[in-house]
Amino acid sequence: MLKGFRQFIMRGNVVDLAVGVVIGAAFGSVVNALVKDLITPLIAAIAKSPDFSGLFFTIHKSRFLYGDFINSVVSFVIIAAAVYFFVVTPLNTFMNKMGLTEPAEANKKCPECLSDIPEKAKRCSHCGQPVI
Repeated sequence: MLKGFRQFIMRGNVVDLAVGVVIGAAFGSVVNALVKDLITPLIAAIAKSPDFSGLFFTIHKSRFLYGDFINSVVSFVIIAAAVYFFVVTPLNTFMNKMGLTEPAEANKKCPECLSDIPEKAKRCSHCGQPVI
């Protein structure tokens, strides 16, 4: 039983996932600090109000705190933009310069079910028919 567990843990997928979770958590704190300490004060300087949590309306003694929702949406957009512009774009540029991007695999249509299959396929993975 322990041998099977050890094999499961030592698989590349599990180790890669564990490393990804740890790095993701660390990166999340870096992005949150960037948003909280740099970008939010910049927005506050421009919009004169960095916090919308005080905005609400009342219907039949029920308070609808739409300001918290606005805060969450703004925070999400800022974090997504920070990740895109500070991680994704530089990483894609680096990968292209190093020639590490994989060329897109050519596809062809299955003559039987018309689904896209790899150019070198001899049998359709969708309908199972032989492909010429």
